[in-house]
Amino acid sequence: MLDIADELNRWVEEGRDFAVATVVSVGGSAPRGPGAALAVDSHGTAIGSVSGGCVEGAVYDLCVQALRDGRTVRERFGYSDEDAFAVGLTCGGVIEVLITPVGADAPDRRVYAAALAAAARGEAAALVRVAKGPVELLGRALLVHPDGFCDTNQGSLGGHPELGRTAVDEARALLAAGRTGTLELSEDGSRCPGGVTLLVESSVPPPRMIVFGAVDFATALVRVGKFLGYHVTVCDARPVFATRVRFPDADDIVVDWPHRYLRRTGTDERTVLCVLTHDAKFDVPLLEAALRMPVAFVGAMGSRRTHEDRERRLREVGLTERELARLRSPIGLDLGARTPEETALSIAAEIVAAREGGTGAPLTGSRTPIHRAAPRTRRPSARAGADAVV
Repeated sequence: MLDIADELNRWVEEGRDFAVATVVSVGGSAPRGPGAALAVDSHGTAIGSVSGGCVEGAVYDLCVQALRDGRTVRERFGYSDEDAFAVGLTCGGVIEVLITPVGADAPDRRVYAAALAAAARGEAAALVRVAKGPVELLGRALLVHPDGFCDTNQGSLGGHPELGRTAVDEARALLAAGRTGTLELSEDGSRCPGGVTLLVESSVPPPRMIVFGAVDFATALVRVGKFLGYHVTVCDARPVFATRVRFPDADDIVVDWPHRYLRRTGTDERTVLCVLTHDAKFDVPLLEAALRMPVAFVGAMGSRRTHEDRERRLREVGLTERELARLRSPIGLDLGARTPEETALSIAAEIVAAREGGTGAPLTGSRTPIHRAAPRTRRPSARAGADAVV
């Protein structure tokens, strides 16, 4: 639901009633993962998607029905080819969808309003909902911030008091990792599967893409980075090239030596670093720092000869083979790209493949899955905040 937060937040501000359908479980090959949402307002306007088209009509009708009767329901959609009129996923997967009405009198409307407002502002917050469990708890929600509960809009999951306290601890851990997923708890809040399934939707500030080198290829890469949802910064030591006129789509433009800026700016495990300078005096000190940072991706542009010379220089300044193995150079997938736009596409494709574990190989003739497994779901840990995943 937080994926469509901007529009839903506007609906809340306008006082609209709406129902939201959210994917809470995925099995097999399915086009969208947990957290994907479709919302319908009282005028019949729809935004978002839960399946890429396969079951949108049926889910739309369920949202309309939820607005009428005010009931939260959970529905399952699977593969169906025997009945031409049956609703199903042609991809062969299975999804379970939670449909929740958010009317003016809905008990959790304030929780949704606070969650949507936080997401629209780009703040870190997690919306926790009961996706499976006793009927009286289904759809109950609470909002969790990195430091714990929100204010009076925090909400409640109902049931045993320990259920809410455990949910907060576990949701904070998922939020810290920037992940959306499900938790299985007992009704009394103990950390063992059974009784209650919670959907935790994490909203975090957009990941950073830092493009070093204010070159023509960078202009196209900035546009692609913005399209992919990154907060994009362009950094170059040359003020004549690092200008707003050349990079109107960039969020930030920094005039500084690349390695100096990298050491003073904030990065995290989602940050993508693209080095397009292909000049040793910039590249070597920059990559020496970058390859020792816990970032998601480090790629550098250049010919094969430039790459070999760059690796030699990096070894000379003390980088280990393990550190050098993190460098993706020459940057990008082999698409036969020539123009800046095509090159930006090849770089973006490698970034996505690296993030999602893709091979970059054509799907035609391959046996790799089209829709990969949803992000790993966190299993409740023996202690709050532990990083146990399955």
